[in-house]
Amino acid sequence: MKAMCFKLSGRTAFFKKPEVNSYVYFTYGNIHKIALLGIFGAILGYGGHTQKFNQTGRPKQLKEDFPEFYEKLKQIRVSIIPEAESGFIRKKIQVFNNSVGYASGEQGGNLIVKEQWLEEPLWNICVLLDCEEAIKLCEALQEKRCVYIPYLGKNDHFADISDVCVENAEEVKCGKGKISSLFPKEKGTLQTGNDFWEEEDITFKYEEKLPAQLDAWTNNYILHSFIYTDAVVSWENQEVYCINQKNVMFY
Repeated sequence: MKAMCFKLSGRTAFFKKPEVNSYVYFTYGNIHKIALLGIFGAILGYGGHTQKFNQTGRPKQLKEDFPEFYEKLKQIRVSIIPEAESGFIRKKIQVFNNSVGYASGEQGGNLIVKEQWLEEPLWNICVLLDCEEAIKLCEALQEKRCVYIPYLGKNDHFADISDVCVENAEEVKCGKGKISSLFPKEKGTLQTGNDFWEEEDITFKYEEKLPAQLDAWTNNYILHSFIYTDAVVSWENQEVYCINQKNVMFY
């Protein structure tokens, strides 16, 4: 099996959590699959959420439907490897003014925005080349061409894609080992017995609920719990691949 790998980075990033929409807008701690598919859709020129709405901001038609980028790319399997200590990327609250006329009903039309941004994010991204859209994406990245500019969640945050390459991905048969990528919590079990730990090991566990799917009716996020750790993990009936001497799980 082959996999495309590349580095994804930027000065800042903002992957908005929809649960809070007043006082401060918060971000997820790492990029998630929906945001990645959005970047891929921008590169390939697929439509986004706005194409589903009319000029009044209401859906053109209430039905089971996905944005074009998600409909075409949802079968792509990705693996995300955070390049940050223990998986935690620094965050900082940014305060700025939005003074466009429609931003606020307040006097003067000025809206003070507070957003939590990720600082200096960096991930290694792997895409399994097992479908037509993944191969098309690989060709576009290797040829350094895109239709729309890719962003890290919002157009304030430009995405830098570098070191694009195709690597061998060999399936790991042993069912136990360290996983270098984020992986869905339900697909692996952490081994914490003395047989698996050494005293000199520096161990960590990062866990967060991240968007993994879209709901067909509302297009809201469907969240799954993800883990990133240096602990030994056991998995059964799951596909884990070794790429450049690192075990990664695709989803």
